[in-house]
Formats: sequence, C-alpha cells, structure tokens
Amino acid sequence: MTDGNREEGQPESRPEARLAWLALALTPQMGPTRCARAIQRLGAAERVFTASLTELEGVGLPAEAAQFCFDGRARAAAIEEAARTAEQQASFLTPEDEAYPGRLLEIYDPPAVLWVRGDATLLSRPGIAVVGTRQPTPYGSGMAEMLSRDLAGRGMVVMSGMARGVDTCAHKGALDAGGATVAVWGSGIDVIYPKENKKLAEQIVAQGGVIVSEFRLGTFPAPQNFPIRNRTLSGMSIGVLVVEGGGIPAHGLQHGARWSRGAMCMRFQAMRRTKTHGGRIR
Repeated sequence: MTDGNREEGQPESRPEARLAWLALALTPQMGPTRCARAIQRLGAAERVFTASLTELEGVGLPAEAAQFCFDGRARAAAIEEAARTAEQQASFLTPEDEAYPGRLLEIYDPPAVLWVRGDATLLSRPGIAVVGTRQPTPYGSGMAEMLSRDLAGRGMVVMSGMARGVDTCAHKGALDAGGATVAVWGSGIDVIYPKENKKLAEQIVAQGGVIVSEFRLGTFPAPQNFPIRNRTLSGMSIGVLVVEGGGIPAHGLQHGARWSRGAMCMRFQAMRRTKTHGGRIR
C-alpha cells in the first residue's frame, strides 16, 4: 500500500505501538501534531512507555504530559479506553495501521487515533463529502438526497457528518441506493448527536457503513469539535460537495476543500422562482 506516508508492504501496527498511540492521544496537552512528532523523535511508538522523563520532555512533551506518560497513567488510560471501545463493538486505528485512511495522512495534522464502529475499509475507498446547512430548503434537502443516491449508485462512498439537515439527507440518500456511507462525528462514537438520528446511526452500521470519530469515548458534541470534525471529513474524501452552504462565502468552501487536496468543490443553492409582471419565470 502506498497511500499517504505509509510504505508499501508495511505490516499491521504492533499491539504495543497501537496502545502507545492511544496513550498519547489521551494524554493532556497532546494534540495530533505533538503526538506524531514525539513518536517520530522517539523512533518507535512503544518507547513512550519506556523512555525516561528527561527523554519525554526532550522530544517535545510538555511537563504535565511527560509526567502523565512516565508514571504509567497514560498506559493505564489507554488500556481502559481500549477495553471500553471493544465493549462498544468498535475498534480504534492509529497512523501505523493498514486500515488507517491513507488520504488522511496527507493533511497537516492527521488524527493520532480514530475510533471506528463498522467497516473500517470504507475509510480508504474513494468518497465524496456531502455537506451543507442544517436548515435546508425542500429543494436543498431533495438535491442532497438525490445527488447522494446517485453517487452511491455509482459505487462512490458518501461521507458526511450526520448533523441535521443536508448531512442527514446525504446519508439517507446513500442508504436508499444500497450504497456505503461514512458518518464522521464531532463526539465520541458512543454519544449520538443529534439524538433523533439514533435510528440512522444504527442503519448506517447495519447496512455496512461506518461511524468514525477522533474524539475519545464519552466526548460530548462541543462547538469547538466541529471544525476539527470537518477537517477529518474533508481530509478523507476526494472532493467536497456543498448543498446550500447557508451563506458560507466561496473562500470558506475552498478552505474546507483544501483538506481534500482541492480535488472538487461544488456548490448547489436553492433556485428562487419569482414571477415578473409579464408572467415569466425568472
């Protein structure tokens, strides 16, 4: 496999390395970039558990984070989180795992861990992110569902955030076509949001789709989580389809599309039909 930064023929990540990535992701003050940089400097993820306090601080861990790893709390937290994830009939992926989406490795700060419920292989298949307003017009809702149904019918994976509005329509369109759909959440995979989409979440997994998040179990959908979610969503896709962007300026749409290498950014808006004095439609 040659996607992203993963070398061809690279074996599946070692169990202790996977645990180390998870431990760092759960460590205070450690974001994706710091996690990746620390592991690169240590030479192997497993060394997070054996390095001295001085070494941990030397590879860029803040003092609190270094102490958290050195005294064993990070490893204990990772073991507990892994067990809880298994109880949810879910799994987690690290950048060293073969199933980790290669396209996501191409962005500036790929998630250190992805929590996954469902078919993880979908994350690496070509997909289009379908996004838009949470309050679409009837036209916008219909377009989102129709376009997603058509994309899924052509074998494309439909990706969205399962929010109200366009996102929900996108997932439903893909499911109606019997296709595959990926829901990227801004909460833990055990915290359904919005709650009225519980049945939709179950249907996505039941029909061979996948729910994915970079937020640990139990994380509630705080507003700051959604821009983070959006960069993961667009980073996994080969293009972004925006249906009724809700007044988002063009540069804002391109900002989202750039995570997916700018392959495609299309925008659909509701058609306003008004009659003139002459009776013509404009």
